[in-house]
Amino acid sequence: MDLEQRINAFAKLGTFLSQFSREEITQQEGIDHNTLFFDGFIHQMKLAGENNGWFTKENILFAIEGWAALLSKDSLQQWLDPYASQNIGTSFDKVSSHKTVAIIMAGNIPLVGFHDFLSVLITGHKVVVKQSSNDKHLLPFLAKYLEYIAPKFKGRIAFTEEKLEHFDAVIATGSDNTARYFEYYFGNKPNIIRKNRNSVAILGGTETPEQLEALADDIFRYFGLGCRNVSKLYVPQDYNFDNLFNAVYKWKDSINHAKYANNYDYNKAVYLMSLFDMLENGFLMLKEDESFGSPIATLFYEKYENITALEKTLTEKAGQIQCIVAQNFRDSEIPFGQTQNPELNDYADGVDTIAFLLKI
Repeated sequence: MDLEQRINAFAKLGTFLSQFSREEITQQEGIDHNTLFFDGFIHQMKLAGENNGWFTKENILFAIEGWAALLSKDSLQQWLDPYASQNIGTSFDKVSSHKTVAIIMAGNIPLVGFHDFLSVLITGHKVVVKQSSNDKHLLPFLAKYLEYIAPKFKGRIAFTEEKLEHFDAVIATGSDNTARYFEYYFGNKPNIIRKNRNSVAILGGTETPEQLEALADDIFRYFGLGCRNVSKLYVPQDYNFDNLFNAVYKWKDSINHAKYANNYDYNKAVYLMSLFDMLENGFLMLKEDESFGSPIATLFYEKYENITALEKTLTEKAGQIQCIVAQNFRDSEIPFGQTQNPELNDYADGVDTIAFLLKI
């Protein structure tokens, strides 16, 4: 199975996924194996939501929309072309390069491990997946669709709940604590081991209402559970939060979600009993804190005096940061509202997964 065949298979998967959006779910004509898989995928989305209360229909469909947009033949080709031109590692189609890569996935947002899954298969390797119990329904179903689209994938995709064995490399995502175990158990294999990271936004006080509303999406999408969600703000010394509170109001219904509301009530009680100063609007709390990882329903902030000092601070703490949302702060910044719309070459932790896979 050569690279072009693999690209075509994933592009057909993208076409299948394009039937499922927040605006509507409509079965379309001319999509391979649609009769067999369309209703089944609706059922799997329902099971995913029942298994994990954070996986609302809105959030599942948002994730699917993102992958439907990325899995086009042109997008996949543009993503991979630079590696072929740079002749990184082995050829995509060199049979002897095919290895078995284990992936240990997180389960904080729907299909969070799909990029790793795609990367392993698109480079020609076999994959064995150990899923999180929080996100175990969607990916196996999509893998089965891939096997129908491209039967040569059969025997190259496996899922396991047992101890991982017989693999050549590993990609593992977890917390700082689990990362220590991953390093102990998998340190003798080629590996990518990801730890806790959080995203930050830098405000100057001149942002437009539209920019702040876009930032609200970066904060609230997936209830703030993703590493690409903004969990901390850097603001000027005299920053007025009124405009921000106005901008986030469109996400007010988050408090109607039971799990979010429980976290809001609990964290608010902790802050009040601890006599912490905070600002809140009934569904979001703002707390001044030097940490990056804020609890659910809380957004940390820290004041800065000058941009130069802030740039130095963020450079020193780069290992804790996934995304920096800003305007005209640095070349690698992400525009407001775009943290949960990554491109195929936006690699987690800044580690180039494709380059890694081509070299193992």
